[in-house]
Amino acid sequence: MLENETIPTVAATPVPASETDVYAIHGADPEVLAYAMAKYSRSSLSMKESLAEISSQRAEQFLNTFYFQYGHRSIADLAHIPFAIERLSLLAAICLVDEQRWDGQERSTRYQNFRRSGWFTPTLGAAETVRFTAAVEALFAGYDRVGAGMLEALKATIPQPESMKADAYERTLKARAFDVARYLLPLATNTSLGQIVNARTLETQVSRLLTSEFAEIRSLGEKLKAAAAGEAWNVHHGDAEVLREEICSYDADCGARAAEMLLRPVKAAPTLVKYAAANEYQAQSRAALTQAAAELMARAVILPAPVVDLVDGNESLEIELATSLLYPHCHYSYRQLRESVAALTEGQRAEIVRLGMSQRGRHDELLRSFSAGQGIKFDILMDIGGFRDMHRHRRCVQLLQGYTDAHGFESPECPGQPGLEAAGLEATYEAAMDASFVAYRELRDCGVAEAAQSAQYVLPLGTRCRSMFKMDFAEALYISELRTGAGGHFSYRRVAHLMYQAVAARHPSLAAYFRVEDVNEPVDLLRR
Repeated sequence: MLENETIPTVAATPVPASETDVYAIHGADPEVLAYAMAKYSRSSLSMKESLAEISSQRAEQFLNTFYFQYGHRSIADLAHIPFAIERLSLLAAICLVDEQRWDGQERSTRYQNFRRSGWFTPTLGAAETVRFTAAVEALFAGYDRVGAGMLEALKATIPQPESMKADAYERTLKARAFDVARYLLPLATNTSLGQIVNARTLETQVSRLLTSEFAEIRSLGEKLKAAAAGEAWNVHHGDAEVLREEICSYDADCGARAAEMLLRPVKAAPTLVKYAAANEYQAQSRAALTQAAAELMARAVILPAPVVDLVDGNESLEIELATSLLYPHCHYSYRQLRESVAALTEGQRAEIVRLGMSQRGRHDELLRSFSAGQGIKFDILMDIGGFRDMHRHRRCVQLLQGYTDAHGFESPECPGQPGLEAAGLEATYEAAMDASFVAYRELRDCGVAEAAQSAQYVLPLGTRCRSMFKMDFAEALYISELRTGAGGHFSYRRVAHLMYQAVAARHPSLAAYFRVEDVNEPVDLLRR
């Protein structure tokens, strides 16, 4: 819209009262559209009438009144904003997408060579930077060797069908080779992703990122907030002069106005995210619960645990809440942690719950750990790369622990595909993993706080990580069916099948309803 321009009111097409009218909407700014939709609850105007009378200034006034003063946060659900986030580390990407209301896509480790991506280097001292860089470069060298060696092993094992073109054959086997090589990608590896989120999710996402212990992630939160408040990139802007000339060739006056409308600056959500800030409730609760977990476990040995543990639901709600609050702040299994929590007095458990509540402000959402009471709870220990795929399931509660060398690493093995030993790559792979763990411990224990925090970046995707997934029966069935499919990565296929087996063992009468594939059967490696 041109500055100081008054848009004429456009009358909506008359529709008989008994007839439903449905139309798509295009071209409205996110906050203007949110205003127009919110008007349904406060006005009898149609959407067309609301959009015709509105300006961005009026939308801002409305949102300032009803969103900030009266707490109508649901209004922000109506403003959806697309973002491109490029050249961030895998570690930061996992944190970024850790939202239950999130839609987006990330670069695939299956179809792209991540050697070309580069990596993020945190701000460290000179000696620590040298050590960090050497560790990352060593992992990428291993990634190259394992990827190339596995591709040759696959070609030697799987002949090209006459019906398959050479480029399709090569591309398919490269994807299988990348499935193995990705285990050596460090968490420092750069990736890129796109997301389309509503302003409410964006606000909580930015606040959570700004509260991170990692400088890269805090910076990412600032950049997201600035992108929402500043001018959005206009897909037509590169062709501005061509568009202006083409439109004006029909009618100079109308063409100029149309071109200005098309090329006008748009701000995605300046009002709805302007107060997003670091969340003191999250930060203070994190510190208190981390200390409580350390005191409770008193450096106890981490006991062995299965890949998938379907935790029984016989615990009281109070025990589940206390255990869930401590779980993200340590490296113990849920079952081991729960045993220690159950041994506490009722008052001691109540104190843990209080730690998760005491710093909560008026508008703070409860910590995710308070989402308790689900009937099915899986404590999962798997490689970080496979977890990233499982992380996409939003219809469940996920509690994530930090990254550590304490659980060791996975070795990639796929039924029907040459293994590391058969491909002559086992020694290369294990040497690269062992060296990365040594580098992680050296950085963690060097006595420099920034280096200790940044040590996690040198851990590769083959490192095991622990996470808790809480869900209902429908989601357990859905994940088991989807993730055991033959086209999926062998890491999460195995986990999904173990989830099915755990539910089937506990509830045998329900096992027949799961339509899962046998992950132990060799798959057609040319099938995608």
